[in-house]
Amino acid sequence: MSASQPSVRGGEYATRGDYHRAPDPNWEFYPTYLAKLDAVRSWLDKSPKGIRVLDAGCGEGVLVEEYADRLAIEGIDPNYSSDRVRNGSLTALPFAEATFDRALCLDVLEHLSFEEQPRALAELFRTLKPGGELLVSVPNLAHLQSRVHFVLLGRLIRTASAHKHPGDRPAAEYIDLASRAGFQLVARRGIFPTVPVLTRWIRRRPLALQPLHRWLSRLLPVPGWCFLNLLTLRKP
Repeated sequence: MSASQPSVRGGEYATRGDYHRAPDPNWEFYPTYLAKLDAVRSWLDKSPKGIRVLDAGCGEGVLVEEYADRLAIEGIDPNYSSDRVRNGSLTALPFAEATFDRALCLDVLEHLSFEEQPRALAELFRTLKPGGELLVSVPNLAHLQSRVHFVLLGRLIRTASAHKHPGDRPAAEYIDLASRAGFQLVARRGIFPTVPVLTRWIRRRPLALQPLHRWLSRLLPVPGWCFLNLLTLRKP
């Protein structure tokens, strides 16, 4: 970011600051966030050195900074800017066609409206090279506890408020949207199956019960039952 460009701190970053840099261990999604980062780092670690990577919706750019010495990684976010993060919209990415070998879009799509989601996926598809991969993480509106809740009470459990997650969907719908954009699903992984009763305990004591969170993800890794889904998508 040049001296002529003012820093941008919008959305949650205006009130919570750079909270992803040192997440609060008492944050109810703390174990899920750490498990997601472990999976993303594993994916990035397998990337050939020096390839071009886009972190779309990167927030503070934690991963951009972490991998800057190994990958040609760039970050863009509509609510943040810094020396390593460019302020911009995911529905109109300021990059030429077929610019990147790989891309990340982590916990972003649910913050977009239903109308914006296909445009963002189309832009990610456009800016990836043929054969390039996109790693997406999305909360799953149809996780296990949400399904039980629907059977008993007739409604699903939103993953956040409608204001914060206007584009909340079951994970299968995100896969369908990606397919319509031209992507092929390569892999799907679930993190944290929301087992009733146990889920409430873990979210109330996230740090103390992190081992239980990890154990559940290993024991019941059914993506459709899990709160978070990681989708590996490829541009043919």
